[in-house]
Amino acid sequence: MTTTNYGADQIQVLEGLEPVRKRPGMYIGSTGPKGLHHLVYEVVDNAIDEALAGYCTHIEIDINADGSVTVVDNGRGIPTDIHPTTGRSALETVLTVLHAGGKFGGGGYKVSGGLHGVGVSVVNALSEWVEVKVWRQGKEHFQRFERGNPIGSLAATPNEEHSTGTQVAFLPDTQIFKDGIEFDYHTLASRLKELAYLNAGVRITFGDRRADSLKEEQFYYEGGIREYVTYMTTDKTPLHDEIIYTSGEKNDVQVEVALQWCVDAYSDTLLGFANNIRTIDGGTHLEGLKAVLTRTLNSVARKRNKLKEGDSNLGGENIREGLTGVISVKVPDPEFEGQTKTKLGNTEVRGIVDTLVGEALTEFLEFNPGVADSVIEKAVQAFKAAEAARRARELVRRKSVLESSTLPGKLADCSSKDPSESEIFIVEGDSAGGSAKQGRDRRFQAILPLRGKILNIEKTDDAKIYKNTEIQALITALGLGIKGDDFDISSLRYHRVVIMTDADVDGAHIRTLLLTFFYRYQRDLVDQGYIYIACPPLYKLERGKNHFYCYSDRELQGQISQFPPNANYTIQRFKGLGEMMPQQLWDTTMNPETRTMKRVHIEDAAEADRIFTVLMGDRVAPRREFIETYGTKLDLTDLDI
Repeated sequence: MTTTNYGADQIQVLEGLEPVRKRPGMYIGSTGPKGLHHLVYEVVDNAIDEALAGYCTHIEIDINADGSVTVVDNGRGIPTDIHPTTGRSALETVLTVLHAGGKFGGGGYKVSGGLHGVGVSVVNALSEWVEVKVWRQGKEHFQRFERGNPIGSLAATPNEEHSTGTQVAFLPDTQIFKDGIEFDYHTLASRLKELAYLNAGVRITFGDRRADSLKEEQFYYEGGIREYVTYMTTDKTPLHDEIIYTSGEKNDVQVEVALQWCVDAYSDTLLGFANNIRTIDGGTHLEGLKAVLTRTLNSVARKRNKLKEGDSNLGGENIREGLTGVISVKVPDPEFEGQTKTKLGNTEVRGIVDTLVGEALTEFLEFNPGVADSVIEKAVQAFKAAEAARRARELVRRKSVLESSTLPGKLADCSSKDPSESEIFIVEGDSAGGSAKQGRDRRFQAILPLRGKILNIEKTDDAKIYKNTEIQALITALGLGIKGDDFDISSLRYHRVVIMTDADVDGAHIRTLLLTFFYRYQRDLVDQGYIYIACPPLYKLERGKNHFYCYSDRELQGQISQFPPNANYTIQRFKGLGEMMPQQLWDTTMNPETRTMKRVHIEDAAEADRIFTVLMGDRVAPRREFIETYGTKLDLTDLDI
């Protein structure tokens, strides 16, 4: 059907905050848990901006008993005088007009945080109610809003006791967040802790006032990102005790860097932040840091005769082996690139980082020759290991050419050559592989069976990895190398890499080993959301001609409770994928129409790095301490120790 009477009356004009309620995903990413928590971050970012400007030292965040959130800061307070353009108070303008605020060239803020800068007006639009208190000039100002609309005008009462500050309380709107408005304490705590590390000297108090989870934490780090690095290396063995730290400013760009090399690590952990936002896709600040590290360490190595004339330079990968570091830049006008807007694009930042860090690092290494020698010697060892890995890799490549196939023989590939629609299931053993191969859709699903448990790469180096048959099959099947020049994400042959292991202790162990490999050596796969975990059912429940698949004990008991009393039924426990018929495996675990899969993503990069070190590393003491601390809270009945 075509509409012939297309006229001006069919053009929809959305005024005020209507566009936000109409298309909330455009402003906060989603109306799921991520978007819900983004509301808190938007309000907290305003308080952090006051801290960046030097006016705020304490921020309090509370999840209230009714599920609402209150954020209080001791900054200057949102202006309350009449705005010359809108004719309303500045506070009401900020709360009801998109992109109104002190961060758009008005001189209110030199640098501001926040990723999208959508501001508190979006929080107002997507909340059932918002209540704002502002303390300024000896008065307390108050205004309430409901679903973006002001209820009455701004009211002021004398209040000499409270100096200055802002309090924003809001309850997310269930009309928008249909999956629920319950905030996760740990998700918020992780981000608030990160903000405290990135903004030295700012005290952040976080409380949960809900009846079933009363708790309160304080995050305060005088040392800022230096303490962040200390936290990440707690369970590693440092190569040098003193953390290398520098901070500086050039052309209004502020740069902070903290670095520490560790003995017992074969990969590097570099976290980059721009205006308090984690830049998981990198950017010019990380490029500048990597370049200056490589140039400076090679220069010092030659000065100290660790590299002789004729020796080739150490590569960046060699120099960064075992390095834990944080770089935080504050840029007046940040340009974010990439699909997720988490890659810094400001070209001038690269040179500024290079200059500021180069001077400080050179000076530190000259005054600490022992540290310089230790770092260089570790880099030389890494270079030799990389050469051994390269030779092992060449052997693998020559073998592949002789066998006239670059793909492992055990791989049952799919017919599609389009990576965006293709997926590969990594399964354990031939039995599960057989069921998966018979049950799959050959057009877009590939199956790679692995034999036994792969190497724990947290405890080994690149050369051994390339000699390991199972890991080599995995690397080849995906079409990627590992780390450095070999790794090219655009060569990935499948955009869904699915770990499908048995629902038992061995299956969990294999899954953990695979996740460790991806996290340490093919990190981009995790960061860009290509890694998934299949969720096969634990039970098949049969009663008469009907059957039900249950994915947890709770689901099983819930289904049984719906049967009449004294009903006859049978329960089949699937201990391995090989026990399932191909059709069952397809119906429950592989069919895109009916399956459930978990996508692997990282909320807290520092904590993820620490946990991998503790649970998968060489040192036994931290692992024992972890089990003793958390063992009472976990189900350890099947733990293999």
